[in-house]
Amino acid sequence: MTRDLGLELDELKKQLNELQRYVQLSGIDANRKSVVINDRAYPDDEESGGAGLIYYSGQYRNSTIKYKWEAQEQQISSLLNQDSEKLAKILSALGNKQRLDILRSVLQGPVNGTDLVERLHMGTTGQLYHHTKALMGADLLIQEERGGEYSLPAHRVLPVLLLLAAAADLADTGNYMDMAEARDHAGLYLGAGKTKYDPHLLVWALIENSILEHQSGYCSQIDIYLHDQRNVTVADNGRGIPISALSAPDKPNLLAVLTDIQRPGLSAPYFAAGSEKGISVAVVNALSYQLAVEIRRDGHVYRQNYKHGIPQTGVRVVGATGETGTSVTVETDPDLFAADFELHILEKRAAEIQVAYPKLTVLVH
Repeated sequence: MTRDLGLELDELKKQLNELQRYVQLSGIDANRKSVVINDRAYPDDEESGGAGLIYYSGQYRNSTIKYKWEAQEQQISSLLNQDSEKLAKILSALGNKQRLDILRSVLQGPVNGTDLVERLHMGTTGQLYHHTKALMGADLLIQEERGGEYSLPAHRVLPVLLLLAAAADLADTGNYMDMAEARDHAGLYLGAGKTKYDPHLLVWALIENSILEHQSGYCSQIDIYLHDQRNVTVADNGRGIPISALSAPDKPNLLAVLTDIQRPGLSAPYFAAGSEKGISVAVVNALSYQLAVEIRRDGHVYRQNYKHGIPQTGVRVVGATGETGTSVTVETDPDLFAADFELHILEKRAAEIQVAYPKLTVLVH
């Protein structure tokens, strides 16, 4: 058969144009791993109740059995119209830490009560009985026989795993709630008995982390840039905050450093006079109106923007470099900070640091 290359090229162009049109109609948020489609008309809109469909399937293997589910679907409109009181009751019951720990334990394979008590450090079987009774009553747990091993009913495994997956995607909201709490109780970090605070405390806290890098042998210079009365940048030539912790989940990455107030050891806290808690980088982020962080490491320049401690962008590669270091720019919040940044105060502090650390260069621009 003779191929018509011209016709094939025309068809390819047509397909490429259609693909380009689709891309233009779509917005991709890499930070949230979601796609936003701006085109309003889709053939299946009426079929799905106008709100769309959610599809899910999966497989899971534990020590005794393998689960596999064919693709399933739910109408979004049905999910959004569920009984709120009933949903809240279910989520509240599962929100109990020990019940969640029990479910996660039995997901790994059947386990008896004695092992559960020991594994979950419950202390007594009475506590276990209280929670297993509630879970069994809700058809979320079964027991082979009295005194036998506990496991999940097969038809409940996928919903529980999906719930855990959804909770994992929402886990960072807990950090953001902590940051809102920090804003509401700023005096714990900035000094009690005041209604407005000294903005220089945020700069001192950022400098403290650069000094820690210097003490570890990685930072030789700190630059402080005063842009205007409310905006300051603290930059160093240290290692740069890790961007990702994929190879070592227990180690902090950029998001953890900038949002996890509760986790200790992420950064060196600075203690203000009259405060109860130290100011970490995450606290600086929470108390700033806006914050921008720029990381230089691994041959790239990365950037991310925050507002009131909440990411406004994903971590973006904005350039290439052979340098390393961290630059943090803060814009103070007039609701929390009364005074403006002052050049002579920054210069005075820089001179003090220079005396304390002769091998560390501190420049104010």
